[in-house]
Amino acid sequence: MQIKNDIGTVILRVILGAIFFIHGFVKFQGGIENIAGWFGSLGLPGFMAYVVATIELVGGFALIIGLGTRIVSALFVLLMIGSIVKVKLAVGFLGNGQMAGYELDLAYMAMALFLAINGSKQFSVGQMFGKNESSQSL
Repeated sequence: MQIKNDIGTVILRVILGAIFFIHGFVKFQGGIENIAGWFGSLGLPGFMAYVVATIELVGGFALIIGLGTRIVSALFVLLMIGSIVKVKLAVGFLGNGQMAGYELDLAYMAMALFLAINGSKQFSVGQMFGKNESSQSL
């Protein structure tokens, strides 16, 4: 039974990492200045777009390879809370027809929270270096 849980956790970690990596990559590729301007229109400092995109890009890659899973996942939880509260909450759970709601952000947040709590020691760079994430605390 533990092997099934480990495999499931690895799949969750890699998929979530890929999702965030791609989101960060697209922010930089599509013109991070535009994202910074959009952040400004939300009342957030424009430089936060660079911070968010970097966390998504670097953190996503780190999750894919299994490095710092708990810390990166905790950062993703914070990003999703910010996204829901600052952007998506106003349009509702399912959205308003023009913008998606916060249902997907909530799912990403739950996935990241699971990894932040449990870690993912199997098939990870951390395991290769002898770090057992399941015994580390946040």
